[in-house]
Amino acid sequence: MDESILGPEGARERLAAWKGRLDRLAADTQAMSERMQAARVTANDPNGLVEVTVDATGALVGLRLSDRTQRAAPAVVAGTIMATLADAKKRMAAQSQVIIAETMGTESAAGKAISESVGQHLREAPAPSLSPPAPPPPVSPPTPVRGPTRKHAAPRDDDDEGYDSHSYLRRD
Repeated sequence: MDESILGPEGARERLAAWKGRLDRLAADTQAMSERMQAARVTANDPNGLVEVTVDATGALVGLRLSDRTQRAAPAVVAGTIMATLADAKKRMAAQSQVIIAETMGTESAAGKAISESVGQHLREAPAPSLSPPAPPPPVSPPTPVRGPTRKHAAPRDDDDEGYDSHSYLRRD
């Protein structure tokens, strides 16, 4: 008998092993999902102006401003918030990698794909700018709208100095 063709018992064993791997992958994925949903990272700026908290998606879920923000320029506060948010997202990316490695493993194809996707999503945040945004360009005044022009009758040869019997009160 050809060894590449499985008998009924061999096929059952192979299917059972395959089902076991799928069940293990589903359990690992569920554990990872639960830990990721509960994950939070809080970051503070070095000057103690702001504290931000992000969830596993990098979404801002908490923001605390210290009393010192009242003495800072609005552009400085905004820039500090954005820089601290970027720092929190980087930390969340690192924490997510640990969760994925602990639940899915570092050698699993699914774990590698999830790790790459999560890391890329959290690290692709635009670089925060500490300078205030550029003012909008000046708005030019609207161009006046001119009404319809009135048609004047051409002067006739027989009238005196361009006067005719045409009334300027009527539109032609």
